[in-house]
Amino acid sequence: MTAPPAPPAVPFGRFVTRAQARGRLVVQPRMGMSRPDRMRDGLRATRGAAATTVGTITVDSYTRTDDAVAARRAVAQGAPLNGYPITTYDPSVTRQVLQDVADDTFPVQVRHGSARPEQIVTALLAAGLDATEGGPVSYCLPYSRVPLNVAVASWERSCALLTEAQQAGAHPHLETFGGCMMGQLCPPGLLIALSVLEALFFRQHGLRSVSLSYAQQANSRQDEESVKALSRLATALLPDVEWHIVVYAHMGMYPLTPEGARLLLQEAARLAVRTGAARLIVKTTAEAHRIPTVAENVRALETAAAAAADTSVPGADDTPDTGIHAEASALVNAVLDLDRDIGRALVTAFARGYLDVPFCLHPDNAGRARSGLDAEGRLYWSAAGAMPLPVRPERGRSPILGSDGLMAALSHVQRTFDRRARAETVHHVPPVHRETTDRWDPRP
Repeated sequence: MTAPPAPPAVPFGRFVTRAQARGRLVVQPRMGMSRPDRMRDGLRATRGAAATTVGTITVDSYTRTDDAVAARRAVAQGAPLNGYPITTYDPSVTRQVLQDVADDTFPVQVRHGSARPEQIVTALLAAGLDATEGGPVSYCLPYSRVPLNVAVASWERSCALLTEAQQAGAHPHLETFGGCMMGQLCPPGLLIALSVLEALFFRQHGLRSVSLSYAQQANSRQDEESVKALSRLATALLPDVEWHIVVYAHMGMYPLTPEGARLLLQEAARLAVRTGAARLIVKTTAEAHRIPTVAENVRALETAAAAAADTSVPGADDTPDTGIHAEASALVNAVLDLDRDIGRALVTAFARGYLDVPFCLHPDNAGRARSGLDAEGRLYWSAAGAMPLPVRPERGRSPILGSDGLMAALSHVQRTFDRRARAETVHHVPPVHRETTDRWDPRP
């Protein structure tokens, strides 16, 4: 078998931090096609966008759930998948996808969603890639029924594979998905704590380049405070590794109108710039309706880049302190006090309810915590279960949302930005939009 190509001289993490030093927000799509030629075209389109971009190879659902038989059958039959089956194709096929596309000016990350990612990590390393993402909690509780201790052990082995590659000269980068738990309705203190704890888990297992995630929620001021709190904790707890913050455009119900979706993406880009985040995962105007095309992804990248370029970094921090940093710190410290081994500490923390994700049905989640959304879109705890929060939830708020209240909370962002888009249309204020020439096959 042909040896994998040498990793780029400018690895993923360093590429992002250097772009940030030049004042450029790195923007990245979610993108995965089952056919190698389509995947290659998608990467080429991302690279050619009028923005500072990195590429994405998102794997399919068969691969992320270890159903290799179904993935092989689909490839053999030419059946379309919802991502790239990286463990099914020979590494030489993936290297051909990357040839003359991935290089020092365009690193590529593999995104997957797997609670047990060893085979995916093995495949991406064999293809000459070394950047991926996820985590023992964030890719277990929301997406699988795999026991948490099994996921932790699997992620330990996956980190070992990456550190072995690191010792051989690669520059692996691992992004925690902890700041995106359940997409929405998870108060930011817990999102920050999980993102930091997974990054500390990666560091404990030898990784020296990580990123910490945070998903845009429903109130811009709360989001600003949250991302800054995440950065503050990372500065204190990760002094000896290379790290950056990655913001995700809202992961819940997206606006139904193209104008509303554009406004929401632009707000995500402004959030990233104002808070010092280095990278943004974008969403498109098609999110509420279907899988976006390559051309729609390119337009989203360019829209976000244009909004970022028009946003100034604040000279002084005027973000009010509502206690998010204190809450996240309390949760992180409570977990770290349980065991010197962070993997064991995470398992124990969930068993005792010290970490408890609202609306998460995984058997290892206590399920006693509940959250709500106030009229301004701010997330709050209505019940904390056994979590050691510095301030207990306010009395008088119902610990359980009824079905109407839950649907209203889930659709809050969608309704807010569609309404804002209609108001702009009435006042004849056109949304910022930069067209791009469609030079590639626009099909997913």
